[in-house]
Amino acid sequence: MTDQTIDTQPDADRATKPALLKGFRGRCPKCGEGKLLSGYLKVNDSCSNCGQELFHHRADDGPAYLTILLVGHLLAPALHVTYVEFRPEPLTMFLIFAIGCTALSLFLLPRLKGAVVAYQWARRMHGFENA
Repeated sequence: MTDQTIDTQPDADRATKPALLKGFRGRCPKCGEGKLLSGYLKVNDSCSNCGQELFHHRADDGPAYLTILLVGHLLAPALHVTYVEFRPEPLTMFLIFAIGCTALSLFLLPRLKGAVVAYQWARRMHGFENA
């Protein structure tokens, strides 16, 4: 007895790593030419170059979580090393790390959002399964 609901034809694989790199650069994960974001964090409904629909994404809190994770893991050791080696004044240290944390967060957030959308496209998640 066979189950007719199971698709026995595997879909053509979408390479994840190139898609992630395209998304990180803010480009369409399919063609790599069209812009993925129309503003700072607003994802375009479709690619202007290849027409790939992008409104299926469900990035939600993932990019913010990844940004916090990366910034924390990069700046916490730097904070420790700076304090142990140089012993700067507390206000100087606060200003340097507050500016660094803000700048790094603002830099990474849209890039990680592009990477999350590209990952969803590559893995055919949330409506990206259709060609």
